Amino acid sequence: MKAENKTICGADCSQCGFKESCNGCAATNGCPFGGSCIAAQYIKKHGKTAYEEFKAGLVLQINSLLASLGIPEIENLNELPGFFVDLKYTLPGGAEATFLCPNNIYLGNQICVENNELCYGVVSDAGFILICSYRENGADPQLLIYKKL
Repeated sequence: MKAENKTICGADCSQCGFKESCNGCAATNGCPFGGSCIAAQYIKKHGKTAYEEFKAGLVLQINSLLASLGIPEIENLNELPGFFVDLKYTLPGGAEATFLCPNNIYLGNQICVENNELCYGVVSDAGFILICSYRENGADPQLLIYKKL
């Protein structure tokens, strides 16, 4: 039986569908998929309390941006692997682009509005906030805001 994954942030990874490929952030020094984890790196540098304050500040900034778009607020941010939330956007001129590193862990959340076929996604780390819309299963993603911090 595989040993339980250990975390720096205190997350319960026991129900995570990716736990077999991750190995836990404590064992990988904050790089569970080979990339950087915002939670592990921030906590190692500033501590758990400062990380929670950082996340709360991000939620406030994100909610201000969401309000400007008429999108409901979020209550929290969750640690999410880049490969799970990195959508391919069509840019003006037809080129396609992604904005995330698939092996990094970001902070994010999803907003689904009742009676609306669109969902909204929020992804952030210490350097940017990305807000997008998409249809079922990430189809037809539209980049709404990309703001550097």
